[in-house]
Amino acid sequence: MNNLLKGKRGIIFGALDERSIAWKVAEQCCEQGATIILSNAPIALRMGEINKLAEKCNTVVIGADATSVEDLTKLFTEAQEKLGGKIDFVLHSIGMSPNIRKSKPYTDLSYDFMNKTLDVSAISLHKMLQVAYNMDALAEGASVVALSYIAAQRAYSFYSDMADAKALLESIVRSFGYHYGVKNKVRVNSVSQSPTVTTAGSGITGFDKFFDFADKMSPLGNASAEDCARFCVALFSDLTKSVTMQNLFHDGGYSMTGISDKLMTE
Repeated sequence: MNNLLKGKRGIIFGALDERSIAWKVAEQCCEQGATIILSNAPIALRMGEINKLAEKCNTVVIGADATSVEDLTKLFTEAQEKLGGKIDFVLHSIGMSPNIRKSKPYTDLSYDFMNKTLDVSAISLHKMLQVAYNMDALAEGASVVALSYIAAQRAYSFYSDMADAKALLESIVRSFGYHYGVKNKVRVNSVSQSPTVTTAGSGITGFDKFFDFADKMSPLGNASAEDCARFCVALFSDLTKSVTMQNLFHDGGYSMTGISDKLMTE
């Protein structure tokens, strides 16, 4: 199906480089007829290659710290001006843990670091939605998607305080999804993706081994970043107008599989 997002306006948060899921989502949205604005934190803009993506998508980058209400207000204001109307879809692809970066064990976390993890990785979604809600920046029936991970429901030793952040993120999806649905039929969902080879994911100790484990556990294998992008496009489109407040697993069946034949026979 083509032009699923024709005439729609969106904001994509979190594209860093060609391996990031947000990058793939931006590309897919443009291919499906949408016009978009790209955004990321100032430090990520310096580290990444987002201007290359902006050129490909014929758009601009508006830097914003997603934990700053002031920055988000400026972003939504400028995005509406540049795109010529209210926003139809938003991708929240933001996550960061100083505790993981500093190799702090979960049983000896820095709480200052943990507060930063929660603010950047989860509370930023609430701030984003609250700013848009108060500004009336999202069009009726708009769709917001946040990227999550199964560690929000299950214990993964290597995921540390990011697991707590993802659990909070999914709670915000449900709670704000209710209020925004009542206000303006805006849909809010999270997508729990397979382990994916991205700059962020690859930095986790033992990621290669876990990626291989999940691939063997999943009946369909690990879902790719490209397929995740297509799934996000479906959630942004009018084909999913009654889907909201959900955490949707996009993981090749991993989340529902107890054990696989591949792992049993190795």
